[in-house]
Amino acid sequence: MEPHFQIADRDENDWTVVEIHGEVDVYTVPRIRDHVITRIEDGRLRLILDLRRVTFIDSTGLGVFVGILKRIREREGALRLVIASQTVRKIFDLTSLYGVFPIYDSLGAALTAP
Repeated sequence: MEPHFQIADRDENDWTVVEIHGEVDVYTVPRIRDHVITRIEDGRLRLILDLRRVTFIDSTGLGVFVGILKRIREREGALRLVIASQTVRKIFDLTSLYGVFPIYDSLGAALTAP
């Protein structure tokens, strides 16, 4: 597992902000999935995944984000991503996922968007 990986959340303006730090890969995806699914099962259906401090995403990471989006939509919730890194943004663009997720440059923009 990535030694600098961290995941934490907090509630802000009717949203649950899940901050992820480090690499999102086959080693860290189980922690991300478990953390977020627990929040969804607790009724937190407006989630922002703050990926500003994510340094790398592999295909398992993309897969877990798609799975989270599906689970949220099944419950009529909302999911937003905050991505600052051009490298991480490029991964979403190259895989045609950029149009699937609402993606914001800043947490403030994600929190205040209609």
